[in-house]
Amino acid sequence: MQASNNAAARELGAFGSVWSAIRAEAADLAAREPTLRILLEMQIIGADSDAEIIARVISARLAVAKVDPEDLFRLFHDILLEHADISAAIEADLLAVRERDPACTTYLHALLNLKGFHALQTHRIAHALWTDGRVEIASWVSNLASLVFGPDIHPAARIGSSIMLDHGSGIVIGETAVIEDEVSILQNVTLGGTGKETGDRHPKIRHGVMIGAGAKILGNIEIGAFSKIAAGSVVLKPVPAHCTVAGVPAAVVRIHRNDEIPAETMDQNI
Repeated sequence: MQASNNAAARELGAFGSVWSAIRAEAADLAAREPTLRILLEMQIIGADSDAEIIARVISARLAVAKVDPEDLFRLFHDILLEHADISAAIEADLLAVRERDPACTTYLHALLNLKGFHALQTHRIAHALWTDGRVEIASWVSNLASLVFGPDIHPAARIGSSIMLDHGSGIVIGETAVIEDEVSILQNVTLGGTGKETGDRHPKIRHGVMIGAGAKILGNIEIGAFSKIAAGSVVLKPVPAHCTVAGVPAAVVRIHRNDEIPAETMDQNI
C-alpha cells in the first residue's frame, strides 16, 4: 500500500503536503501556547524551506554537545539540500508515524517530540555523510544521536522510507543491516551480528515487516516481506515472507494472507 493512499495522507486535505500541515499546526500551537511560541517561530514558522525546518529541529535537539548549534544546523541543512531523496524519505516517515502510532495526534507532534523519528532523521544525514566519504563526522553524528535519542544506528546501515521506530529506546542497528520501505520497529530491538565475524553480517529486513518489542535478529539473515517478528523473539534463521515467527529460538507460528501488512496494522497479537 502506498503511503499516499493511507488515512494519514488523506487527512492532509486542503493542506496539500505534510510540511504545509506542520506549518499550520505550528501556527495554531504558537497561538495557544505562548511558552512554545519563540521555539516554533525559530524552528518552523519562520523557516524558508522544508529542509530548514528539519535541520533546525534536529540540530536544536542535539545541541547538548560542545559544538555551536548553528554549525550543526549548517551541516545538516547542507546535506539535506545536497541529497534531495532524504526529504522525500522524511515526509514518508512522518506519514508513517501519524498513521501507525495512535499516540501521535498531529504531524507536528511527531516532528517535535518523538525521539525515534529524530534518531532516524539524524541517521539519514549521517548515512549521507558516510556515503560521501566523510566517515569521521558521520560516526560522530551517529554517536551523538545515540547519546541524546537512544537508538544506536551505524551510519553505514541502509534504511528505506516510510519507517517507524516506535519509542526508539534501546534499538540497535548494525553496520551492514538493510531495512527496506514500510517497516515498523518497536523498542529494544537488535539487528546485530552473531559474534566477531566481519563483512556482511547483519540482518536484511524486507518490505512491510513489523518487529515487536525486545526482538533480537542476529546474523546475515533475511526477514521476508510482510512478516512479523513477535515481541521478545530471538531470530537466528531466515524468516519466510508473509508469516509470523515467535519464540526463543523463533519459529513460524502463523501464515498471513497476502494482503496483510504487519508494519501498518501494528497488531502485536500472535
